[in-house]
Amino acid sequence: MSCQHSCQQHSGQHHSGQHRNDLGILARRRIEAEIIKPIYEILVRDFGKARAQEVIGEAVENAAIAAGKDFARREPAGADIQSFVALQYLWEKDDALEVKILSSDDRHFDYDVHRCRYAEMYHEMGLGEIGHLLSCARDSKFIVGYAPEVKLTRTQTIMSGAPRCDFRYAVDKKDTGGGKHE
Repeated sequence: MSCQHSCQQHSGQHHSGQHRNDLGILARRRIEAEIIKPIYEILVRDFGKARAQEVIGEAVENAAIAAGKDFARREPAGADIQSFVALQYLWEKDDALEVKILSSDDRHFDYDVHRCRYAEMYHEMGLGEIGHLLSCARDSKFIVGYAPEVKLTRTQTIMSGAPRCDFRYAVDKKDTGGGKHE
């Protein structure tokens, strides 16, 4: 089963479609990258590549946490791993990802990405060296803002040259709050 099919199916079950008409994440990332690229180039010129990447990384991670919190506030029944699964269509819009779901239940969401247009786009834009900061690093931070009881484990990414990205989301075993948070 493709994630696009299951996520669209899930999205109708978990919320009233308030995210349905949102701009896809790939389109958002392109717009952001067009703004960040000249800023990054100036930072590299004035402070060096390492410091430039630290600044961009910190800013993007903070923005990801804030975005997660914003999305969580818009979940009428509260944000949890199931409502997170229902949002995945946003990251897949515009054929951005080729995904194979391995398992999905009320405590886990495991999938592999076999094609990532985010990585392709950043390389095409000349931003391959910071693509991991602009997209990959967001994943673990977004979930912190969205559903802090859910943790992401990922050991490889296409952005870093691996053949696939292995996303493993799990509700923290220490969580006893039933998976919901306000």
